[in-house]
Amino acid sequence: MRSLPLTLLCFAFAAAAPSAQAEVRAVLVGVGDYLHLDADLKGPGPDVALMADTLMARGVAAEKITALTTDAGLLPLGISSATPPTRAAILDALTRVGAASVPGDTVVFYFSGHGSQAPDLGGDEPGGQDEILLAMDATGWKGSIGEVENAIRDDELQDWARGLLARGVQVVGIIDACHAGTGFRAGPGAGTARVVAPATLGIPDDVPPVALLPAAPLPGQFVFLYSSQADQRSFEFPLDPAKPEGRWQGAFTLALSRALRADAGASWAQVLETARAAMLRGAVRQDPDGEGPLLQAAVFGTAAPTDRYPVRDGRVQAGLLAGLAKGAEVTLFARASGGDALAQARLTGVGAAEARLDPPPPAGAAWAEVTMPAPLPPLRLGDPVRVDGTDYARWTAALDAAIAGGLAVHAGPGLADLVPVLTGGTVALAAGDGVVDPDGAGSTPRIRLRDGESEATATARAIETAAYALRFRAVMAGLAGRAGARPAIGMTIMRKPGVVLAQGGCGTAGPAAPDDPAKGAAPCDELWLTLGNRLGKDQDVTVFYMAQDFTLDVLWPTRGLSNRLLPGDSARVGLQISPGTTPNAIEEILVVAVLADDTGARADLAGLATPDRLRGTPPGADPVTRAIEALLDPDQASRGFTAARPPLAFLRQTVRIVAPAPLPD
Repeated sequence: MRSLPLTLLCFAFAAAAPSAQAEVRAVLVGVGDYLHLDADLKGPGPDVALMADTLMARGVAAEKITALTTDAGLLPLGISSATPPTRAAILDALTRVGAASVPGDTVVFYFSGHGSQAPDLGGDEPGGQDEILLAMDATGWKGSIGEVENAIRDDELQDWARGLLARGVQVVGIIDACHAGTGFRAGPGAGTARVVAPATLGIPDDVPPVALLPAAPLPGQFVFLYSSQADQRSFEFPLDPAKPEGRWQGAFTLALSRALRADAGASWAQVLETARAAMLRGAVRQDPDGEGPLLQAAVFGTAAPTDRYPVRDGRVQAGLLAGLAKGAEVTLFARASGGDALAQARLTGVGAAEARLDPPPPAGAAWAEVTMPAPLPPLRLGDPVRVDGTDYARWTAALDAAIAGGLAVHAGPGLADLVPVLTGGTVALAAGDGVVDPDGAGSTPRIRLRDGESEATATARAIETAAYALRFRAVMAGLAGRAGARPAIGMTIMRKPGVVLAQGGCGTAGPAAPDDPAKGAAPCDELWLTLGNRLGKDQDVTVFYMAQDFTLDVLWPTRGLSNRLLPGDSARVGLQISPGTTPNAIEEILVVAVLADDTGARADLAGLATPDRLRGTPPGADPVTRAIEALLDPDQASRGFTAARPPLAFLRQTVRIVAPAPLPD
């Protein structure tokens, strides 16, 4: 299906840089309130408002933006929405914006709402299913017309785009929805999934398939970024997890908006990578993707990235939408860049686009720079979900004891970092969406009893390990701050295919070739990372591996060796996937690069790995390690103001474990 651009529902962005005379027009659609379906969402209205504001920040004129939304009150000044997002209104807006565009122009189509699947009518879907968008007036399956009434098929969008592309108009598609049919509500987990299952729409499962016909590729210039993989769901979340009654946003829309504002000269591939890195920090698995001839082209328009936010009337003019959080420490300045620090303060009362300062800023303070991210909340554990009739009394008592012992806190529906699922006689630690094994059997970690362990000790060990690893990852991401799309450390990966021997262990690996382990690495495969210092200053690099069970091991530096990379230097780091690794496990390589300071002290973070961390920071550890350890301590009630956060870069590389190749006969 991926070979047919624009036939997927979970697609996101397509664009090229227009010429100086070219114009950008946009049709933004947000469907939060459905007339006939019990499937209302909270995020589409705010999503449309955020995307309109983001496009305007990149130079798109307000009068060139058409918004059809069920929550028009949030729209920026200059944009009005008097038309509800019905099927007819959406198609009419697309027709009008296409008619107004000439060769060289760019047309943006954005949709936030529910998606689903329906039987293929055109014969262009190898899987036999069309992807559909659910407009405000969508109903259910109508056998008399063989359609979901008032839905918009991907074939219709493809025909619309084909006509524009053939005329030399560049097409932009942003759709924060998906078609993965795994349910439309996120049960006991976090957020709400933007998909309505075909069964909910009354679509029969016995519709005769149509003959598969070859489909012509789309002409012209485009790039598509997908809000999630074809087998994943796309989610929306409350901006403030502690206030689920407040403003919600689509996870992809929020991450994409921040990425588009972070780097004026980024390509679409760089924007996608920045958004992907941000989304992978979340409580559910949602991994965007991209394709198209202009993936490496620069994003249209401009941006004004800065590490400082304006201060007016004693308040920072940024908030949750910019990634700020209550408790973050800021340094106040008189200028947008450079200059002496005037004071330090802490953010309080953080709203969507504004935050109060404590203490109030002194006279002349006009800009605020985050110098230390907000302290993280404890691990939030959802209510256990039982899926079979096994007696789980010992396991539920162990989970209660973990919360009572302070290893985690109880989280209500929609707010959990992990959801314990009682299945197969043990506990699966599902992500916040509560879905077990979303990437195949065994992909969700289980709590396993080790020799001599009871359910209580095994649960305490597993929860503590998970809490630390997730905090570690979030702290590193927070310290990396508003990094642009081009990291300070470059990383390339080669894979040598391994062989699992019948008697156990690994045989000799095969020849190395460039590889993306997110697409699959088997037990006994060797992965070789080449890390390069892209800056003009020294950097201290530590590489960790986070296994499926949340344990953190150090890959580099090896004990006693320096981890400092001079400008232009590179280092080669190798690892081998254990022969006993569970197929379908999702693991990660984490790279932390700290900018060397003037004292010459080397920042070696190896002591923060799981096997060593309980020993505490060793005496004489460098200031960066001590600062990070303080952030990793969930019991630390307060922190002193600091002059600057540790300057670091943070890279994450997913490793998807696949089954090993069969042994030769």
